[in-house]
Amino acid sequence: MIKKAFDFTYKTGRRIVIAVVGSSVLLIGIVMLVTPGPAFVVIPVGLAILAIEFVWARRWLKKLREMISRRSAEDRGKRAENYR
Repeated sequence: MIKKAFDFTYKTGRRIVIAVVGSSVLLIGIVMLVTPGPAFVVIPVGLAILAIEFVWARRWLKKLREMISRRSAEDRGKRAENYR
């Protein structure tokens, strides 16, 4: 009984802490889009923190990674064409 209550409180507390920390980092990254700062580094870090507990954050992080990879490949292709 006590162990079950402890497990429930630990899991709930961990989920709350991860949500607060991840959301804070994500919001700071969003603010950095309009203010000076490394927003394109901070936003994925916030999503990665949230992805520890939340499936929706994992999906957003996966889409963000795919978008970055696609743009990087396109940029490499353009540079290769310009070099020829």
